[in-house]
Amino acid sequence: MFHKIENVQPLADYSVMVWFAGGTVKIYDLKPLMEEIPALRDPSFYRSVKADTGGYGIVWNNDADLSSEELFENGKTV
Repeated sequence: MFHKIENVQPLADYSVMVWFAGGTVKIYDLKPLMEEIPALRDPSFYRSVKADTGGYGIVWNNDADLSSEELFENGKTV
């Protein structure tokens, strides 16, 4: 099932809060990905996260993105 992302907000602890269509809100910890995506260590890059057009994931640029399914399945429900 597709879980459309409506909004994303970067949090101070290198996690993101993600709002999904239907009202579900999840927090996803990005710290484990910092080795794979070293740019996440840059605060200005990290804070530039946005929801992908269509709600299919979150993106920083063409080199860094996460799918809505990854965020939904592995995020912690708020």
